[in-house]
Amino acid sequence: MLILGLDPSLSCTGWGVVRSEGSRLTHIANGQIATDGKAPMAERLNHLHDAVFAVIGQYAPDRAAVEEVFLNKNPQSTLKLAQARGAVLAACGRASLPVCEHAARSVKKAVVGTGSAEKAQVQAMLKVLLPGAQIAGADAADALAVAIADAHLGGR
Repeated sequence: MLILGLDPSLSCTGWGVVRSEGSRLTHIANGQIATDGKAPMAERLNHLHDAVFAVIGQYAPDRAAVEEVFLNKNPQSTLKLAQARGAVLAACGRASLPVCEHAARSVKKAVVGTGSAEKAQVQAMLKVLLPGAQIAGADAADALAVAIADAHLGGR
């Protein structure tokens, strides 16, 4: 089973693909999709949509996984995250790719063993779970963590 993990963000969306065979995980690929902060919102969202759709076309995952929405203290940040998430989910829908959603605490618990893990702990565990994987950056690491959690949670 190939799982595409996604960490949506308007500025930089992370993505990661892992193969899950029983309890064995294999890193396939990962990357980050940056948008031009000076471009109009519609162009940025279109770029995210098209780039995620291209990743889906290239790796042909069996399903995608994203973190559930969390609320920021800043309503503008929450709105921008929701719009980026919508573009990413629309790309999955366009590809008829099933999407599973996981709470951030569930992702951390599945990867590290505790739902209150820090980012550094998650990234350290990725090195253990995906030895030798060259990770493109923090957003790609978060996306790989979501994919791994989805593999452990069985797409629930």
